[in-house]
Amino acid sequence: MTRPDLAHVVALVGNPRAGSRTLGAAASLAGTLAEHLGADTPTVVDLAGLAPALHLQPRSTDVDDALAAVAGADVLVVATPVYKASFTGLLKSFLDLYGPDALDGVVAVPLVVSAAPTHALVGEVHLRPVLVELGATVPTRTLSVLDADLADLRPAVDRWWQRAQRPLLRAVGAASPDVALLEVAR
Repeated sequence: MTRPDLAHVVALVGNPRAGSRTLGAAASLAGTLAEHLGADTPTVVDLAGLAPALHLQPRSTDVDDALAAVAGADVLVVATPVYKASFTGLLKSFLDLYGPDALDGVVAVPLVVSAAPTHALVGEVHLRPVLVELGATVPTRTLSVLDADLADLRPAVDRWWQRAQRPLLRAVGAASPDVALLEVAR
């Protein structure tokens, strides 16, 4: 059984290239989470299309709509490729538009795509503190995937889900039989 009032999963993609592999990975993870949580079809916010409005123009209604969609998420996948050993400047520019605690009540799941395993901690070291500063709850470890994983993301997501399931379900308040059994066993 899943939480019936779980309204929405949103994927926020910080890759500056339209149609990126990071976008595909974020949509896949958001879809998997929506399936596991019994949520509606996820919304995807791809910042690549909003880059000019974030950097070169005054704020637009498209940016405001994206900000509202992200802040209104129950579960937010925040996806980024590794750029210069951190997350992208585009993602940072977008997140900087929020005030303190603007993501209060949002359960965030960082997703980092990198070329090398040496960047496995980018989500934990750089992205998690920003999300927490904005008030989001980040109950799981970052899902860090390599470029090589992107051809078939399912095994990496399944391995991550085995560890992330319990804290994520607790954070969203899901009432699944597995969580109930874990609580009784304590």
